[in-house]
Amino acid sequence: MSSPAAQARAGAAAIVASVIHGRSLDTALDEHFAALAPSLARERPLIQEMTYGTLRWVLGFELLLRGLLERPIKDEDADLRALLHVGLYQLLFMRVAPHAAVKETVEAVLVLEKGWAKGFINAVLRRALREQEALRAQLTQDENHAHPPWLAQCVRTAWPEDWRAILAANNTHAPLTLRVHLGRVTRDAYLKELAAAGLAAQAHAEVESAVQLDTPVPVERLPGFREGRVSVQDAAAQLAAPLLDAQPGMRVLDACAAPGGKAAHLLERTPQASLVALDVDMRRLERVRENFSRLGLTGRIVPGDAAVPADWWDGQPFDRILLDAPCSATGVIRRHPDIRLHRTPADIVRLAATQARLLDALWLLLAPGGKLLYVTCSILPEENASQMAAFRARQPNAQVWAPASVTLERHARAAGAGYQILPGANDMDGFYYAGVTKKLTAT
Repeated sequence: MSSPAAQARAGAAAIVASVIHGRSLDTALDEHFAALAPSLARERPLIQEMTYGTLRWVLGFELLLRGLLERPIKDEDADLRALLHVGLYQLLFMRVAPHAAVKETVEAVLVLEKGWAKGFINAVLRRALREQEALRAQLTQDENHAHPPWLAQCVRTAWPEDWRAILAANNTHAPLTLRVHLGRVTRDAYLKELAAAGLAAQAHAEVESAVQLDTPVPVERLPGFREGRVSVQDAAAQLAAPLLDAQPGMRVLDACAAPGGKAAHLLERTPQASLVALDVDMRRLERVRENFSRLGLTGRIVPGDAAVPADWWDGQPFDRILLDAPCSATGVIRRHPDIRLHRTPADIVRLAATQARLLDALWLLLAPGGKLLYVTCSILPEENASQMAAFRARQPNAQVWAPASVTLERHARAAGAGYQILPGANDMDGFYYAGVTKKLTAT
């Protein structure tokens, strides 16, 4: 029987192959782990590291394979191609003994039931081992190699002074950032709990609820997670609730709420607000319910399409609306490396049209004097600054409201009516924030 290490590499290759062919990385990982034999439980961190890391560099690995292969790999052997990708990631970027990486990756072909390919995989990886310094330099000297050309060009056009830093940030490991439920425990007290549990962590410099772990761990190891004293959420995402500034008694709508992180943060800060958590996806709304239950929060969870209020709205206007709009997610590629494989230029056009429909529909639900906060985890102007400029041209009673935030002032770029946080800035994900308030009378 193959070793656990070989089985881990075969599993990583199977996941990578399925993602290359269109599956979500999160879904593929969840299903693989659900079926994982108990004897392989200790291999979960290794499998996760290999899949995430391989998918960050898989487009570049394809370029390398053109020079390493003497003949092309057949389509029916996509799992072997993925196994070579996993092998390259180990040799070029992981702290794994190189000869052990080659040996266990070669052994993985038996798990894939393709023992005939052992010699082939061994030859390619041993050549890569001999040339690893040159291969690594070839990849890392140009961040374009890890991105589809159309996306790299979009980033370069949108951010001519920052594009290299953005693409480089996309290829890094994202930190595990936590949101402390400040209504239940102070951040300093929670940091002491982490230290007592042997988990090194730091307070985020400017986001009062954020804590960043030095080394990611499963949520089950986080003290107080099950009891609702802490949640996982990037520091940039934690800006939404304080920026919206909901007050007790206000009617608040989180229009695209699932999986519920921002809605939960709103209620943690202002439990006396009357919050509606809306989402069109019934399955993902279950995540909202689970999060509210774990955190001990009370909000009204409503299924419905924010672009079609007639199907769910009770006719009472909202004082605050949070629109965390569906977007290209180009600001969170470091967390979701499969985005670079699955996103297309046509998606940007489609998503921008959806965002416009949502903005126009929700504007009618906002009370005069009320505030709407538009949020995306995109870095593309079509979804952000240009989107808001077009919205304001259509809605003359929409007035820019510039949310006060030291973090935005120090670490974001002014972008039209809003602010753009670029990936990696102050160790945050890429987010766009823009606020508009409805004038009491139209002009």
